[in-house]
Amino acid sequence: MTTSEATKTAVPAILTTPAESSKPQVHDQAIDDHVDDVETPPLSQRITNLLAILLPLAGLVVGMVYAWGWGLTWVELTLMLSMYMLTGLGVTVGFHRLFAHKSFSTGPVMTSILGVLGSMSVEGSIHQWVSMHRCHHRHSDHEDDPHSPHGHGSGVKGVLKGFYYAHMGWMFRRKTGVIEQYVPDLRRSKLVNTLSALFPLWVLLSLTLPAAIGGLVTMSWTGALLGFIWGGLIRIAVVHHVTWSVNSICHLWGTRPFRTKDESRNNPIVGVLAFGEGWHNNHHAFPASARHGLRWWEFDMSYIVIWTLARLGLVWNVRLPPKERMVSKRR
Repeated sequence: MTTSEATKTAVPAILTTPAESSKPQVHDQAIDDHVDDVETPPLSQRITNLLAILLPLAGLVVGMVYAWGWGLTWVELTLMLSMYMLTGLGVTVGFHRLFAHKSFSTGPVMTSILGVLGSMSVEGSIHQWVSMHRCHHRHSDHEDDPHSPHGHGSGVKGVLKGFYYAHMGWMFRRKTGVIEQYVPDLRRSKLVNTLSALFPLWVLLSLTLPAAIGGLVTMSWTGALLGFIWGGLIRIAVVHHVTWSVNSICHLWGTRPFRTKDESRNNPIVGVLAFGEGWHNNHHAFPASARHGLRWWEFDMSYIVIWTLARLGLVWNVRLPPKERMVSKRR
């Protein structure tokens, strides 16, 4: 047995450790010394973001028009749901709980699988996604938060403006931070650097894989086209808007069982659709926790996946907040 294997064996799969720090779980002075850049994103980036939003929505329109006349088959539905599950969990388990908060540890194989699946959600590379999310935690609902729905005016108009800004408007109006200064730990990993740099390849795979499966299953070009539309474009649109709902809905509507320095809220609808990410007040109270649904009735699909992987020995050092800390932070 190697030294690393012995260390892994000696550490229990599930750890109950303090996980309430409001800062990202990265101990690097470069982050604390960072000054945010709030310039408008370059035109090329704004155009790319616009295409990433409009093309999946265009696919939704085409898919609905086609389905109106012909209906859907189990092939399209299966591709859409399976790709939604895989890429959505790639974001929640991989991008968020592994890369951004280090709420558990794993080896290179699982790191690669989660990194690729998260990238196939087409929400940015690993470095880009984690950098923005860590910036959000550092400034949550304060002036330098990249996508807070607060501070956009009063009344219904202010709420609607804030909702749009937090949901997707921020991608056209704000460039926040220098990636290297928010992810120094990830930059030290050759594997993560490679996975992040290959983001365009994972986007291509995200669109061509369901098309290829649809074509092979039906042995037709129509099947390939529908696989591309439902398993590719429409699935991307759904994953995007569910993910963005955590930024918008979960900072406006819901409950706040724990004390935090922001307006993060638990929203059960988003909690289910986003595989546990909607228990957002829980997450902001204990950012490093691998489990966001902290009460038995708070369904957290992402933690079920992590728990299962831990039982299989594929992940370890799973971090959970101690019960006494949870009690002390109750509102």
